[in-house]
Amino acid sequence: PSNNYGLIISLQLLRGDIEQVRRENPLIFSRGVAITRKLGFPDIIMPGDIRNDLYLTLERGDFERGGKSVQKNIEVAMYVLYADGEILKDCISLGSGEPNLPEYRSFVLYHNNSPRWSEVIKLPIPIDRFRGSHLRFEFRHCSTKDKGEKKLFGFAFTPLMREDGTTLSDESHELYVYKCDENTTFSNHALYLGLPCCKDDFNSCPNIPSSLIFQRSTKETFWICTQLSSTKLTQNVDLLALLKWKAHPDRVMDILGRLRHVSGEEIVKFLQDILDTLFSILDDNTDKFGPLVFQSLVFIINLLRDSKYYHFRPVMDTYIQKHFAGALAYKELIRCLKWYMDRSAEVVRQDHIQEAMRALEYLFKFIVQSRILYSRATCGMEEEQFRTSIQELFQSIRFVLSLDSRNSETLIFTQAALLNSFPAIFDELLQMFTVQEVAEFVRGTLGSMPSTVHIGQSMDVVKLQSIARTVDSRLFSFPESRRILLPVVLHHIHLHLRQQKELLICSGILSSVFSIIKTSSLDMSVQEEIEMMVESLLEVLLQTLLSIMSKSQSQEAGEYVSCLLSLLRQMTDIHFQRLMENFQSKDELKEFLLKILCVFRNLMKLSIFPRDWNIMRLLTSNILLTTAQQLAPALHKNFAETDFDFKVWNSYFSLAVLYINQPSLQLENLSLAKRKKILDKYGDMRVMMTYELFNLWQNLGENKIHFIPGMIGPFLGVTLVPQLEVRNIMIPIFHDMMDWEQRKNGNFKQVEAELIDKLDSLVSEGKGDENYRELFGLLTQLFGPYPSLLEKIEQETWRETGISFVTSVTRLMERLLDYRDCMKGDETENKKIGCTVNLLNFYKSEINKEEMYIRYIHKLCDMHLQAENYTEA
Repeated sequence: PSNNYGLIISLQLLRGDIEQVRRENPLIFSRGVAITRKLGFPDIIMPGDIRNDLYLTLERGDFERGGKSVQKNIEVAMYVLYADGEILKDCISLGSGEPNLPEYRSFVLYHNNSPRWSEVIKLPIPIDRFRGSHLRFEFRHCSTKDKGEKKLFGFAFTPLMREDGTTLSDESHELYVYKCDENTTFSNHALYLGLPCCKDDFNSCPNIPSSLIFQRSTKETFWICTQLSSTKLTQNVDLLALLKWKAHPDRVMDILGRLRHVSGEEIVKFLQDILDTLFSILDDNTDKFGPLVFQSLVFIINLLRDSKYYHFRPVMDTYIQKHFAGALAYKELIRCLKWYMDRSAEVVRQDHIQEAMRALEYLFKFIVQSRILYSRATCGMEEEQFRTSIQELFQSIRFVLSLDSRNSETLIFTQAALLNSFPAIFDELLQMFTVQEVAEFVRGTLGSMPSTVHIGQSMDVVKLQSIARTVDSRLFSFPESRRILLPVVLHHIHLHLRQQKELLICSGILSSVFSIIKTSSLDMSVQEEIEMMVESLLEVLLQTLLSIMSKSQSQEAGEYVSCLLSLLRQMTDIHFQRLMENFQSKDELKEFLLKILCVFRNLMKLSIFPRDWNIMRLLTSNILLTTAQQLAPALHKNFAETDFDFKVWNSYFSLAVLYINQPSLQLENLSLAKRKKILDKYGDMRVMMTYELFNLWQNLGENKIHFIPGMIGPFLGVTLVPQLEVRNIMIPIFHDMMDWEQRKNGNFKQVEAELIDKLDSLVSEGKGDENYRELFGLLTQLFGPYPSLLEKIEQETWRETGISFVTSVTRLMERLLDYRDCMKGDETENKKIGCTVNLLNFYKSEINKEEMYIRYIHKLCDMHLQAENYTEA
């Protein structure tokens, strides 16, 4: 290789088809750019894209020396000749951008009787000249002495089309070489066209005369390879017979039957011509050929469902919209489709029926477009007959789906094929019918599906997938159709949730429904839809969540929590009011309240959403708060006074305590900017829930005693939240507890004992602060100059004991906080021991709590042992 020469090229990728590239890059095309089409076909051949290029590769040859001492210098000349012997001009292209030539001459390899050329030549032969044309290759020896001297010594040829009308196949062809001399002129091409051009040709010509003008050189051969890129010429006999069916009208039945033997590549290549032919045959004799044309159409449609040919679907769409002309075809297509469906109950082998079901989408495209063409041509004649035929077709569809398929796997496959294809026809129907009419068709169809969930898991999945695609369809986005379709969708979801089957698919459907309703939330109809969903789904959603949450690491939990939150978020005061009114008895209401409060408590306890999903956690808290506020009136309205139910009230109080203590709501741990953002959007939700808790407590009346001392600990935990307003709201509840125990027992020993015990354990855990100690002192003010519920004399007694107790508790708080700070800090062992001694002395001498005294004696002993003060221990 030479180091002095090099070739530099630059590349630029341009996206889009050629017309788009021309529009977007006009400067590139102003410089005389050569456009080269792909060798072979592109991924998609659009209707109207006509092409007829034969690519010929000059491969190699093996030639005799011919009595010479050295090997020959062989040149090949190639010509394209028409049936009359005329050489076709401009039918040979050596490269894009170069002018077409009447002949091709190869390069010459010096002294080589077995040359390998491997040159590719494009032959853009007009379609009308292809039949009858042939290629002739002339072989010449080029003299090295006299450079102008080229002696003809042989030739080869091949027709471009076979006798049956198919073109030269895409493969290598070994051609016979015939001897001739330099004076041969080929003026009469008929002299050699009767000869065999290759081995296959020789086998089909048994009677070849021995006295021929041109003798075959048996030791010489010549190889070429051809590849045809044509949208009009085929190499398949069966396909050619279909396209030329008018030449053999008596063989149409056989021709249509053999279409299945044509390769998919050939069918998609000639898709427009094949479809035109099928509908032409249908027009010719509908009664005779209708079923076979229908089967052929179904076969082609299903071919395009194959992943290999799926990208040809736009070709079919373009054909239907712009090239299809079968204005009468819809009648036969509807008739055949209905015939197949009606036979599904009685036929054992249902392959053809299932194929028709899978082709439903494009069959309806053809039906609708055909009807549009007919209506256009006749100004809307036979409209009523068309509508009736579609209604009857849907009766057949409902019939297929209503059949009991539990004992027939074949029928299950038929129903599954129908359900898979069904949602794809909605858009076609919307071209001919109103939104409400199409929705009624769909509702009737979905409603005809068996309500049982035990017909088989695979069928359940198909059924739900069909519903999912219905929900995701354009039809479902219209409020007027949603009002019709939503009940049947919810019915099937309810059935599956009740059985705890196919939970993931059901959650996906519900998510889609909620998204659509949220998008349409300004429509009045949405309120009715939400009410429908509350009635059908709320209770079964809660039951599903309770079941899911009881399992560890259930992947459906997050999905169903989101569904529940979406529903609750879109419920208004009226929805909650109607929900409460719809319960037939208090037992039903109680069961519902316990379920929803239990689900809410589980949401607080379990990490359904990742820790860093702060926005989702805040939104969840906001929805739970709003719902809790809506549920509160039901408690004091239905379960207070003589109808008091401890379980329901306790469940609500437990939820409130968990809610207020949520880590995600502790705003003090956030930066000022984040805190402000949350407060601006939601306010302090802890305060709002505390008010709810306080109001409910106030509504308990005499039933407060049921929560003393049980709720002292949880309520005390709420007061340890470092939020002043929360504490101010909660402290009076402790006064109330003391007041009610004093009234019942004449003292508040229970409250006192529980309060001291919980204070000790909570502060030991690290909760509480200096502000808390000061705030607790405010409790003494509650025993000031305000009259209590007791008679004055009893009030005096209660007042003194209360103040004494609160003072003691405040002093206990001081010692507890000192003890906690001492233990947390880097204090000396002696100081820690001193704090512990102060605390245990307080328990012993001031408030006489022996069990607390003993607890701290043990702690003091452990500290002495740790410090190796064995005597003191």
